[in-house]
Amino acid sequence: MTDSAIEYARQVGAALQQRQWTIATAESCTGGLLGHLLTEIAGSSAYYQGGVIAYSNEVKQSHLGVPAAILASEGAVSEATARAMAQGVRERIGTTVGVSTTGIAGPGGGTATKPVGLVYMCVATPETMLCRRYVFEGDRQQNKQYTALRALELILAALDQDI
Repeated sequence: MTDSAIEYARQVGAALQQRQWTIATAESCTGGLLGHLLTEIAGSSAYYQGGVIAYSNEVKQSHLGVPAAILASEGAVSEATARAMAQGVRERIGTTVGVSTTGIAGPGGGTATKPVGLVYMCVATPETMLCRRYVFEGDRQQNKQYTALRALELILAALDQDI
């Protein structure tokens, strides 16, 4: 992973520690990469509580509380699902912040309306729900890396709003 990703993870950790907040991750398309980056920082156990890698819809429902109706109407790769995942991991793990990633890393799985590289991510804090949509144009590994990096940036943006 890039030095910038580690630097963002360090900044996230410092911002969380300054607030005495905790964070949990709900990852689909990143497969644990975001949690990996957060735990690359020494002392991350002070703020990182854990995560759920929810690749299947069943795990999204059972472990994160994503409503079946959202999955049926919007799909797993949608802002509504990303919102539910972020809030669900925050509530179920009992942290101040929850962050989610869901998307189509590739190389297959895309459609005309949901192309390969489409990603939604959300950050839920006590005061903010901040979500973003991206369409990355890399290969599978690059799309996962881009997603994790943008998720770290989104966490920082959400924390800035909750000052």
